[in-house]
Amino acid sequence: MALLKTLGINGRRLNQSIDDLAQIGQLENGGIRRLAFSTEDLQGRELVRRWMVEAGLSVCIDTAGNLIGRRPGRIKAAAIATGSHIDTVPCGGKFDGNLGVLAGIEVARTLQENDITLDHPFEVIVFADEEDTMIGSRAMAGTASLDAAGYHRKDGRPMDACIDGAGGNWEELSLSARTRDDICAFVELHVEQGGILETAQKQIGVVQGIVGMQRYQIHIKGRPNHAGTTPMDYRQDALVAAAQVVLTVNRLGKRPPGHQVATVGALQVWPNADNIVPGQVQCSLDVRDLNQDVINDLINDFKEELILIARETGTTIELVPQLDVAPSPAADHIQSIIAEVSDRFGLSHMPMPSRAGHDALEMGRFTDMGMIFVPSEGGFSHSEVEYTTPEECVNGANVLLETVLRLDRYYQ
Repeated sequence: MALLKTLGINGRRLNQSIDDLAQIGQLENGGIRRLAFSTEDLQGRELVRRWMVEAGLSVCIDTAGNLIGRRPGRIKAAAIATGSHIDTVPCGGKFDGNLGVLAGIEVARTLQENDITLDHPFEVIVFADEEDTMIGSRAMAGTASLDAAGYHRKDGRPMDACIDGAGGNWEELSLSARTRDDICAFVELHVEQGGILETAQKQIGVVQGIVGMQRYQIHIKGRPNHAGTTPMDYRQDALVAAAQVVLTVNRLGKRPPGHQVATVGALQVWPNADNIVPGQVQCSLDVRDLNQDVINDLINDFKEELILIARETGTTIELVPQLDVAPSPAADHIQSIIAEVSDRFGLSHMPMPSRAGHDALEMGRFTDMGMIFVPSEGGFSHSEVEYTTPEECVNGANVLLETVLRLDRYYQ
């Protein structure tokens, strides 16, 4: 037990690794552009692969292009895994995803330097293409489509060629699927990408789960007409109906007692002219919550409201589903362990949902999942100004290390 009291990661080395990886794909404004499967992404993966080997991990690439470093355990058992992604948005920061991968490697280095062999194997995973398709984690969870034509990457490159170019094998994509017998727990360390921890002045977020999401397109049809000669009572104004739709979404998103969020983020108007009553509007709807029943109830109530709005405005309104992602709850015992470890290290913490998607979302489909959040200064992410202090990165990595050690004892 004396060893566990003094064991900790090398904070200087962790933060140096973050800075070193950020050199690959760095833009003039300080942001990072390392799009999945790009030359920069492959260069970053090669650097991470080398660090994995130096940390004593055996390294392979599965058929989905996931980079996996593995440290064997004392017994034949399912692995305890961690990791995240290193691909970025077109102008991202150096912490999103990268912290989780590099902290995992730092855990492996710490185990190696202290000659510690866990009972369970330990894995560090770099998931392929988290920012666009999440093909890596979806393939590992067995939820990925095997139809390459169904993936529409923003850069236009065919998915099968991307996977093969990263060392995977599209034709055998299904072989990358894992089960609870392969991985008994997955814990992802990540920057919060929001401002809740900073506002609450907490050092660690104990993630309760990753919210589910439903996304729709709303098609509103009225009748275009002359803005000067059409009396107000004779109008079928699609934009007036859309305004009521937006306000209804906002009201339903705020209603107690839930913590749901509901957003209309995009809107198009036709014919979009100063002197024409709008005849058509298309807008988006995005609804998220940790409880699937809350999402379902909100959508059902929204559909009833749409009937009333259409009747009052003389329009027709169609709700077209676009995306349906079920929530992924974090395992209760992993949440408890993260909270206990934070207390032990004297780190303030709070429970919170993740309202952004992560690779852990898919991992939670087949095994016990947990996430550790550390603060994002100003709540910024997916931006060149994204920042988490070196101390906060070290805090998160130490909580990850101790959580892995405790999970090794938990799964006996």
